[in-house]
Amino acid sequence: MSPTSRNFGFFFLLLVLSLLSIVSSDDLQVLLKIRSSLLDSNPNVLDSWKPTSNPCSFAGVTCNSNRSVTEIDLSRRGLSGNFPFPFLCDLTSLEKLSLGFNSLSGPVPSDMNNCTSLKYLDLGNNFFSGPVPDLSSLSHLQYLYLNSSAFSGTFPWKSLQNAKELVVLSLGDNPFDTTPFPEEIVSLTKLTWLYLSNCSITGVIPPKIGDLTELRSLEISDSFLTGVIPPEIVKLNKLWRLEIYNNNLTGKIPPGFGTMTNLTYLDISTNSLEGDLSELRSLTNLISLQLFENRLTGEIPPEFGEFKYLVNLSLYTNKLTGPIPQGLGSLADFDFIDASENQLTGPIPPDMCKRGKMTAVLLLQNNLTGSIPETYADCLTLERFRVSDNSLTGTVPVKLWGLPKVVIIDLAMNNLEGPVTADIKNAKMLGTLNLAFNKFSDELPEEIGDVEALTKVEINDNRFSGEIPSSIGKLKGLSSLKMQSNGFSGSIPDSIGSCSALSDLNMAENALSGEIPHTLGSFPTLNALNLSDNKLSGKIPESLTSLRLSLLDLSNNRLSGRVPLSLSSYTGSFNGNPGLCSMTIKSLNRCVNSPGSRRGDTRIFVLCIVIGSMILLASLVCFLYLKKSEKKERRRTLRHESWSIKSFRKMSFTEDDIIDSIKEENLIGRGGCGDVYRVVLSDGKELAVKHIRSSSSDTKNFSSTLPILTEKEGRSKEFETEVETLSSIRHLNVVKLYCSITSDDSSLLVYEYMPNGSLYDMLHSCKKSNLGWETRYDIALGAAKGLEYLHHGYERPVIHRDVKSSNILLDESFKPRIADFGLAKILQTNNGDLHSTHVVAGTYGYIAPEYGYSSKVNEKCDVYSFGVVLIELVTGKKPIEAEFGESKDIVHWVSNKLKSKESVMEIVDKKIGEMYREDAIKLLRVAILCTARQPGLRPTMRSVVHMIEDAEPCRLMGIVISKESDVKVKEIS
Repeated sequence: MSPTSRNFGFFFLLLVLSLLSIVSSDDLQVLLKIRSSLLDSNPNVLDSWKPTSNPCSFAGVTCNSNRSVTEIDLSRRGLSGNFPFPFLCDLTSLEKLSLGFNSLSGPVPSDMNNCTSLKYLDLGNNFFSGPVPDLSSLSHLQYLYLNSSAFSGTFPWKSLQNAKELVVLSLGDNPFDTTPFPEEIVSLTKLTWLYLSNCSITGVIPPKIGDLTELRSLEISDSFLTGVIPPEIVKLNKLWRLEIYNNNLTGKIPPGFGTMTNLTYLDISTNSLEGDLSELRSLTNLISLQLFENRLTGEIPPEFGEFKYLVNLSLYTNKLTGPIPQGLGSLADFDFIDASENQLTGPIPPDMCKRGKMTAVLLLQNNLTGSIPETYADCLTLERFRVSDNSLTGTVPVKLWGLPKVVIIDLAMNNLEGPVTADIKNAKMLGTLNLAFNKFSDELPEEIGDVEALTKVEINDNRFSGEIPSSIGKLKGLSSLKMQSNGFSGSIPDSIGSCSALSDLNMAENALSGEIPHTLGSFPTLNALNLSDNKLSGKIPESLTSLRLSLLDLSNNRLSGRVPLSLSSYTGSFNGNPGLCSMTIKSLNRCVNSPGSRRGDTRIFVLCIVIGSMILLASLVCFLYLKKSEKKERRRTLRHESWSIKSFRKMSFTEDDIIDSIKEENLIGRGGCGDVYRVVLSDGKELAVKHIRSSSSDTKNFSSTLPILTEKEGRSKEFETEVETLSSIRHLNVVKLYCSITSDDSSLLVYEYMPNGSLYDMLHSCKKSNLGWETRYDIALGAAKGLEYLHHGYERPVIHRDVKSSNILLDESFKPRIADFGLAKILQTNNGDLHSTHVVAGTYGYIAPEYGYSSKVNEKCDVYSFGVVLIELVTGKKPIEAEFGESKDIVHWVSNKLKSKESVMEIVDKKIGEMYREDAIKLLRVAILCTARQPGLRPTMRSVVHMIEDAEPCRLMGIVISKESDVKVKEIS
């Protein structure tokens, strides 16, 4: 080629490139506007978006051969603020916009309807607000992800009529207005993925759902669906995921369901379905099958035992009968079975752990028979083995006692026999051992003391014999030890006094002998002590007088000597001990004093007469001007004789120390449930004493320097609730209750004192402190952990019902404690709604919005209230302020701010340093999740704790609510 030709080619190339750059210049300007709007939220992400750079080389940008922008992918980039949607549609060739898993906020304007070339739109997992705009012009759309983005209002269902090319439609987890199942959906016949869970769909599933024959995944859970599962659903033979749990569906599993052989995940739990499972026998590709909490009957199909891929099977709380298929789990990496609360019979399948992956066997409350298969002794992955309340027989496989990962062994209420072997020393993670009501025998092995994780041991009503091993004193965390109704003999080991966490000790109905060890008086938290019906002898140790017991039973033994005077109130606890005597308990022999003692008693009697006469004379002299005070003191004396104290922790004070300190000058607060006093003991220790007023008290009739002692009251409901709730709670972030003190007329609760007052005081009152962000974060995390413990630390969740910043107290290091349980509710599981109570409670500004249409209360009400507290921490504002507008609260205010053009940073308290503002926004994101209008959209407190601990954008943006209401990352593709 000649030089002239080469030069011509070079100049031609330059001309083409110049023309192409001119073509893309408009696109460059749009991209720079996007950069300008989002740069502050994460500068590193848009670092390559420079005016001097080629826009097709921008991170996340793709161009076509004409160098026009066709794709923008900024998903998972930690972006926040308002996206400049009005400029977006100037990118005339834009086919894909992916903004998912960020923290973008504000409304999505109607301008989106001008992006007519869009095929892929992902706005999911953000904090947008307001309604979804009309999308009717986006006729080329194939993928539409709007899930979990806080959209509200009425969704424009009719605009989907033109979106005939849609392959994926994901709208779930948004608080849209309730609507019947949209007819427009069933006309989208190219759909392969439909996600409508938790977005307020009501009514019946239309028969035309069967027209969506390309569907692979269909999810319409956590909704308000009624009626039956339509028979037409069986036409969806390509479906591999079907989730319609937590609705109000009735009827049977439709005929022909077994033809949907591609199903791998089936969850139709928590409905009211009836009939048998025969239609499921052909679904051989199932990995997970969730049918729990329905009304299903009949037998488990034997074909389930031949499923090669089944990993999880939940059938609990139905009415299933017959045997469990014996081959179940033998061909798959079986992990979990829960078939509890049915009427199943026959033996436990032997091979569910054949592949060595099993973690939980939960078969409680059935009629299973036979023995525990030997194969489970080699199941080294097993964490929970619960087969209580069946009719199992035989001995327990030896190595089952020592499984290395087992946390719960629950074999209660069967007919099992044999010994607990020394292998139990290998069960290092075992926390609960429940063998009650069986026929276990022989001696309890000394090696049980090596299982230091044990907190609960219930081996009562068996045939154990021999001595109680002294090694039991090594179980420092043991809270409940029930050994009654066995054949234990010998003495009670002194070492048991080392079990410092014990709250319930029952050794009744054995053959124990010797003296009661004095170390039993060293338990700081013991509530119940039962040693009745043994052969114990000797005196009652004086050390027992330091215990504050709600139950003491030493009856039917061979004890002798005096009953300590301070134990005399337990009048029925000493019967059946002929050698015991007392001057106050009428059912016992009267103690006989020596002559010297009688003379001493006479002198005391005379002295009392003299003192009494002097008091009477002084009273008569002062009668005219001390009449009222004398009457009140008489009331006080009468009440003093009837005080009853119940302790829950080790105490260094008496009830008199508390009562004598209740004075007006010690009053530090008044609330809706009672007054709070600060008490300083002689050793300098500070306590807080709460007096809970009953509704019947008339405080106007009395005035005194001892206000608690002059109000005629019975025990209020709030008092009983608070004692019931707090007496068993042991958590760093829940206020410590030392004891309750009651009489016929008064009710007192004694707590640890919190010198820094409440979080409300620190944020809002005249003594507010300039809390740094690190302190605010620690308060948020600690309070969340306290609530998590209440919701998840018990078999039945405890609902606080009045979570607010004034009920979060701060110690000297600003560590938080959840307080004021006067309105708390322990959720009932018997004969009623598992998650409801019908008493409206709480404080305006913190009350969840569902109170407006339902009186039912569950844990999610606490979650909402806690979300308000988080907003307080981030914004520094009160839940109700004049600037929010009439009848508006802080949640509404934040929502409006996010909808506006203002930066989200404008919401953050100005007292929070610049370097911590991004961290504050992370906490605000958690708060917004907690304050979702629909309860099902709110995370559990366990999830809230995890989010606060791991508050990184990439971890928070994939938040979706599962059926257990746990937050998890869910990617839809």
